[in-house]
Amino acid sequence: MSISLNNLDESKATVVSAINVAAEVKTAREAVGYSIDDLAVTCGLVPSEITEIENGENADPAKLKRIAAALQVPLSAFVPM
Repeated sequence: MSISLNNLDESKATVVSAINVAAEVKTAREAVGYSIDDLAVTCGLVPSEITEIENGENADPAKLKRIAAALQVPLSAFVPM
């Protein structure tokens, strides 16, 4: 079977917006009372990386996993699976 627009089941397709991911990360961070600096220290990233994610400029899955672990939330809290 080949994939084409004709046989794509759009009802099962999920589009993940970097803006949605950014908002979810920021919401989760604020829910635990972390500043950007606190989160950066906890997950081993630099503050500018957290800022890029929260601004929707970067949605690197490896970084999102680290953030999710630091905030003790499942990765699916940021990215629907």
